[in-house]
Amino acid sequence: MTICNIMVSVDLGAAAADRIQLAAGIAERFEAKLTGVAARQVVTMIPVESPDASERIFAIEEQRAREDLAEARALFEREAGTRVKTAWRSALAEPLSYLIEQARAADLVVLGRRGPGDGDPGLMDVPVGALLMEVGRPILVAPPGIERLAASRIVVAWKDTREARRAVHDALPFLTRADRVHVAVVGAGAGQEGAADVAAYLSGHGVHVSTHLLHQPETGAADELRRFARREEADLIVMGAYGHSRLREWILGGATRDMLQGTSLCCLMSH
Repeated sequence: MTICNIMVSVDLGAAAADRIQLAAGIAERFEAKLTGVAARQVVTMIPVESPDASERIFAIEEQRAREDLAEARALFEREAGTRVKTAWRSALAEPLSYLIEQARAADLVVLGRRGPGDGDPGLMDVPVGALLMEVGRPILVAPPGIERLAASRIVVAWKDTREARRAVHDALPFLTRADRVHVAVVGAGAGQEGAADVAAYLSGHGVHVSTHLLHQPETGAADELRRFARREEADLIVMGAYGHSRLREWILGGATRDMLQGTSLCCLMSH
């Protein structure tokens, strides 16, 4: 299994350059095309005294949006470099909806982490949780400051659910190239989650895999997974993303939310 087209969400936040470099490195490894994607809505909710004034303000805001998209494209082209084949897609549109639409052509989407202290990415921001729940593609969530992903040691956060099974399948291009993969199960019922079957499945694909049952975690599930990953010197966590829709908004599961906001490692997630 391989990856042919990687899409990276581009905004004008402080972490965007590192994210593009990380995505470019993955694209080079898989000999894949890297597509930068950005969208910016035109701000229109501005009180005006006349239709003429409204038109003038709209024209000004549209020009600002186009300038932001041009700046994002220049950033993408500069940070992606010349070692991989690249493409660019952008529009005056709502960023989340536009990226979901474009992702039909992607094998993998790279997005930035959105933790409480990660800074404001601006008007081209794509909310990670909503994208995960709706896009139907694996998402690589990249924390700020990470510009390279070796993925030589990977932790699979296993739970016997549809989401986790999907994540393991989606991550096979990374798992089959890793030096070591650790299937970790957290919780009192860890022995009943079928970790041995997952290990056998991965072994059949040529993966060097071991299983770890963390029956009595010292902290919450997300913290325990991060602690285990650091102990094993892993730089990628693979896991299912859990959540449900309520009044057109996605309510994320606790471990999913904690991982999205607090992980210092890249996470490959599927829903």
